[in-house]
Amino acid sequence: MKFFLPLLFLFILSARAQEKSDLFIFGDLLPDAPKLSERGPYKIGVRTLEVIHKNQVDILNRVDNEDVFYDRPLTLEVWYPSAIDKNETPIEVYHEVMGSKNDPKRPLIPFTFLGRALRDATPLKSSERFPLIIVSHGYPGSRYLLTNITENIASKGYVVVAIDHTDSTFKDVTAFSSTLLNRSMDVLYVLNEISKMNRLKNHFLYSYVDTDRTGLIGYSLGGCGVLNIGGAGYSPTSVDFFKRMTKGSRVLEKQMIGNSSYEASIDSRIKAIVAIAPWGMENNLWNMEGLKGLKIPTLFIAGNKDDISGYKKGTKAIYEGAINSDRYLLTYENARHNVAPNPAPVEALKKGLDINEYLRYADSVWDQRRINNINQHFITAFLGIKLKNKAEYLPYLGVAKIKTQSQWEGFKSRTSVGLQLDYSPSQNVEK
Repeated sequence: MKFFLPLLFLFILSARAQEKSDLFIFGDLLPDAPKLSERGPYKIGVRTLEVIHKNQVDILNRVDNEDVFYDRPLTLEVWYPSAIDKNETPIEVYHEVMGSKNDPKRPLIPFTFLGRALRDATPLKSSERFPLIIVSHGYPGSRYLLTNITENIASKGYVVVAIDHTDSTFKDVTAFSSTLLNRSMDVLYVLNEISKMNRLKNHFLYSYVDTDRTGLIGYSLGGCGVLNIGGAGYSPTSVDFFKRMTKGSRVLEKQMIGNSSYEASIDSRIKAIVAIAPWGMENNLWNMEGLKGLKIPTLFIAGNKDDISGYKKGTKAIYEGAINSDRYLLTYENARHNVAPNPAPVEALKKGLDINEYLRYADSVWDQRRINNINQHFITAFLGIKLKNKAEYLPYLGVAKIKTQSQWEGFKSRTSVGLQLDYSPSQNVEK
């Protein structure tokens, strides 16, 4: 009976969705959502993959102050356009936890939430190959933290892969050194693995993905990682800090500015980056010279009251320093750090819980669902321009044409208050 009840619950939800379509799911549109927030024409499938990044530095288990190696496991969630019957409404139940493994005052609490995807659906085969989007969560976080974005983008004709970064999820979070070291390398490894899967005739992604049109989306520590893999080399100061933190490991030097192997690793397949509240600038992870290495078009998203990553000396400073990138900065006025996650689940509202279970998902000024819709709109425009050459999306990023709050392209009247959009073209300044 314990096994039967969840299935019965899912059946009831699915039937209700098919008959009435009145379920409100994370990422669905509010009445004031901007135009490009609407989901795309594709119904989507979702699958879970397990991969192993072999022979990686095990920074948490050094022996006699020497680096040792291990095979690093990663769990991936993949959303993709699928061949679902037009009369079928896909509903997925995602299983997540809140809390923190390394905080005894915040025990792990399981919860579920709904999405609009069909588990293990057949991919939609067509003459089109879909661009790849890789998503990197915060610290701690999970591959499900941004389903409001992952599902939405997949419905518009992308294969979206979100990573559970080992040692950095709610379930397994450990020392920060592992997260700092592995973020960008995890992303590059996943890009290469998806490229391999795309060539395997027996794989569901065979001849389905265009990895030459890859975009990266990173939130918080994920934003830090995607900027690094995109060319923003870490500073010598941050490498020295890493050495002290790990009792002498020099392994982070391979991601540092001036390292020829790092600079050679910047992957030409990556055509666009979305960095949401990227962490690190206030902690000297980059210097101005390092930021010049970012040459990939980038959309930055931040709250100007961000007390985790910082704004003026944080995200905005990165935006201003990345002079070789064609870049945008979307600012939520009076918002703090959480300008990306799904809204708080009902379990986070329970009395007696640590308030951070709620504040991990919520902003104290903005409606999180409203933030999600606005992000969907601008990310759709940015990726559509950079990865699909959709010239019709250019007006939605037409900063020069924005004269008053009521004239933002794609926004309903009186609904663009509290936002600022800046643009800076690449200066093409070589080091």
